[in-house]
Amino acid sequence: QVQLVESGGGLVQPGGSLRLSCAASGFTFSSYAMSWYRQAPGKERELVATITSAGGNTNYALSVKGRFTISRDNAKNTVYLQMNSLKPEDTAVYYCRAATWLGVHWGQGTQVTVSS
Repeated sequence: QVQLVESGGGLVQPGGSLRLSCAASGFTFSSYAMSWYRQAPGKERELVATITSAGGNTNYALSVKGRFTISRDNAKNTVYLQMNSLKPEDTAVYYCRAATWLGVHWGQGTQVTVSS
């Protein structure tokens, strides 16, 4: 079955950096676009970034553009989210998402907390 496992979250000070990883299995990873979403307490889940199947095109939420970079390694079935210049408002649970012919799949999420 499809599995998405996020890692790399944690506590970081404002202005710091983190790199999230999402290891995928159970589907042909290189055939599908991948996305990162986040959900802050009391707020709806929102799209952060998307990358096409071969990695040639990316899109970002305006709130993270210029600070976050999504990338993927199809040989490792892994998608990444490099987060720089982190702000307290980036605090959220970050989720990896894949939409395949089997349906929409989510990881369990990884907590990112930006605080001094």
